[in-house]
Amino acid sequence: MKKPWAGRFTEKTSKLVEKYTESISFDKRLWKYDIEGSIAHAGMLSKQGIIPKKDAGKIIKGLKEIYKEIEEGRFTFSEELEDIHMNIESALIAKIGEAGGRLHTARSRNDQVALDLRLYLRAEVREILALLKDLEAVLVDLAEKNLDVIMPGYTHMQRAQPVLLSHHLMAYAHMFERDRTRFQDALKRINVLPLGSCALAGTSLPIDRHYVAGLLGFDAVSENSIDSVSDRDFAVEFLSCSAMLMVHFSRMAEELILWSSEEFSFIELSDAFTTGSSIMPQKKNPDVAELMRGKTGRVYGNLMSLLTVMKGLPLAYNRDMQEDKESVFDTVDTVKTTLGVLTGMLQNMTLKRKKMEAGGDAAFSTATDIAEYLVRKKIPFRTAHEITGKIVRYCVDNGKRLSDLSITEYQAFSAAIGHDIYRFIGIPESVKAKESYGGTSPKKVRDQIRRFRNDLKGI
Repeated sequence: MKKPWAGRFTEKTSKLVEKYTESISFDKRLWKYDIEGSIAHAGMLSKQGIIPKKDAGKIIKGLKEIYKEIEEGRFTFSEELEDIHMNIESALIAKIGEAGGRLHTARSRNDQVALDLRLYLRAEVREILALLKDLEAVLVDLAEKNLDVIMPGYTHMQRAQPVLLSHHLMAYAHMFERDRTRFQDALKRINVLPLGSCALAGTSLPIDRHYVAGLLGFDAVSENSIDSVSDRDFAVEFLSCSAMLMVHFSRMAEELILWSSEEFSFIELSDAFTTGSSIMPQKKNPDVAELMRGKTGRVYGNLMSLLTVMKGLPLAYNRDMQEDKESVFDTVDTVKTTLGVLTGMLQNMTLKRKKMEAGGDAAFSTATDIAEYLVRKKIPFRTAHEITGKIVRYCVDNGKRLSDLSITEYQAFSAAIGHDIYRFIGIPESVKAKESYGGTSPKKVRDQIRRFRNDLKGI
């Protein structure tokens, strides 16, 4: 099969080289965007009088027919034709004849592939944004429905202070909202038209790049033709946003795994989102959540792969950049699937409220409330911290809880402690008292949920 670039070559390409250099096996998923970009390009060439309107009409008609063939699975992709661009162009020429050879006027595969990847990522990022919004909405719903549930909060994986379960869930909602805004911001740099930069220098033909940008819905047109074809920052940024999102998936997955264990027993994951053991009939394994942790490394690897490809490339386009697509495609698939799975897992899990609340009532979880109580009595915090530490030590040595101590025992540590101490060391009282902005009191969490829900409605 003749290569579109074969004019100056006297030997056929080695089959080994064809196998090594082809990208059609993975970049064929860009077919929709390649055709979309080509239709806009043909329309512009016609409008500018660069190609006859009649030929442009044939090109657009032929491309639409190829679109339908691919969509219906009737199109045969050829490895010999290397990539999606040459496969579609060759099919077009075979279908409409000489007119098809005019399509590649004033463009190169260098700016064409940059266009296709930007169109692809723009569409996928918009889908990811919608899926993130769905996940955030589920978290907000869970938080609102369980506003009265108290659980232990942890630092260093040790019980620290009681918090509302809803406050804990909203922490993840805020993480995912930051992810959403990162993708939204990245979309600004994705949605820039590179087409018309050609190989690297632009063209002497009177093209109208802004017209093409309008047809394709781009917000901006790239300013430098060399940068246009050598830029993959937008792809790296997408992978970076995805890696950060996977951090949050992995952290939440870790907690779901811990919480579903017998040792915690805070939740039960649905049978639909767990698996069993091939040897132990009693097992119900959080394999899906474990895979979320595992796939995080996969996305990190994709980011490092593209960073490594790009780090030493001279301007402008280099074939190394062909290696960008598999990392991007794999990350898109991983992120979208994980978003769907996590949303479904949260919607179908069962909360074990009594177990959570029992965990929140840890023996010394309100010790900080005693220290803050003493601060109200005008005792410096560092002194209050030391007094409270001694109280805790006394409880440990005598097998008592903070609530077990008599007023006489408390006053042995500080004369500033009065009978009102008992109003500060109860679990519900401790949670209710956290009235600082962003704190875990029911009132503040309710306000947080309201603000977050209003923001979601405005997206």
